Amino acid sequence: MRLSLLPIFVFLMPLAEIAGFIVVGKMIGVWATLGLVILSVLLGAALLRIQGIGILQRISAESRNGGDPGREMVHGAMIVVAAFFLMLPGFISDIIGLLLFIPAVRDLAWQVLRKRIVVVGNSRAFRRGQGPGPGPGPGAGPQGRPNKPGNVVDLDEGDFHREPNRNSPWSDQKRLED
Repeated sequence: MRLSLLPIFVFLMPLAEIAGFIVVGKMIGVWATLGLVILSVLLGAALLRIQGIGILQRISAESRNGGDPGREMVHGAMIVVAAFFLMLPGFISDIIGLLLFIPAVRDLAWQVLRKRIVVVGNSRAFRRGQGPGPGPGPGAGPQGRPNKPGNVVDLDEGDFHREPNRNSPWSDQKRLED
């Protein structure tokens, strides 16, 4: 949706929801309509809990296996939005929320959003062990070779020492000693 259409959508959505309440209220009655609204709030909270835990597990598994968790993160965000729509009073927002809980609809939305979303990170951050990729990165040992999982590199003060740059504009020592 273009940003210029957003104010129109924000203005028309409550009007459409009110019209939906009137139509449904005439068809099934006031108490049944209120019951459906309360049921949708409870359903949204329950689905958020069930689906949210599953998404977190899939993100964790994808990261552990060295994959890109971007798709799962977007699915998680869509589930939060879907639960929010279900918790809003109104039948149109409930329909949108229920649609976003369907994995096929989320996959379709992911195909549309995929080109606009960038997951930034070092490729080695998502990998375990050795493999192709850019030069030494986090976890690289001596001579740029990756450390094996479980190895610890312990540095003493003599192995790693950094002298402050006294000419730096951010150096506090320059100001204290001058």
